[in-house]
Amino acid sequence: MTGRRVLVVDDEPQFLLALQTNLRGAGYDVVTATTAEEALSSAALQPPEAIVLDLILPDGRGTDVCGRLREWTSVPIVVISAVGEEQEKIAALDAGADDYVTKPFAIGELLARLRAVLRRASPGGSPVVEIGDLVVDLDKRTVAVAGNQVRLTPHEFDLLRLFVQNEGRLLTHRMILREVWGAAYEQESRYIHVYVSQLRRKIEADPARPRYLLNEPGAGYRLVAPS
Repeated sequence: MTGRRVLVVDDEPQFLLALQTNLRGAGYDVVTATTAEEALSSAALQPPEAIVLDLILPDGRGTDVCGRLREWTSVPIVVISAVGEEQEKIAALDAGADDYVTKPFAIGELLARLRAVLRRASPGGSPVVEIGDLVVDLDKRTVAVAGNQVRLTPHEFDLLRLFVQNEGRLLTHRMILREVWGAAYEQESRYIHVYVSQLRRKIEADPARPRYLLNEPGAGYRLVAPS
């Protein structure tokens, strides 16, 4: 990741300086902005490879910045926000953000999220994905857990594929419904609960204590490698 350009957007001077220092210490080339308009201009003039974006800015919302960026770029975006802005975070994810971190956070967590979004944005990739004991062949549409084949229905596989292709990323209910069932089903959250339960029964050793498919209450789900 050394030398990759990251645009950091936050209007708190001390916090911005701390992020800049830590990211540079991790080997990133850091560019900063303190307003929504400055962030958009910087992204256009010096396209970054990732953006760390505060949700509350003096001249606008991070959600709107995400939406405007997504009109012309697919650059990975990690939003950062204070506790109590849950709906704003969900709106940002629906607007195109790739992940979020809640303030206060350890710099190690932000660096891990940043590495994950940059990894997902890298071109190429194998049609066979291994996450822990879970092996998914995206071309053959086959799934195995600890060497044992698992049979999934077409919708179950489509849902698992979406999670696998976005490993580590929080996917909101609306995003999942739109990608798997289509825009007409964006309000049908019961579909997700039913199919996630079915997937857990098939890929988790203990569906009541999932290690792969984790729920973030009120927000959505993410697939992770068991620790």
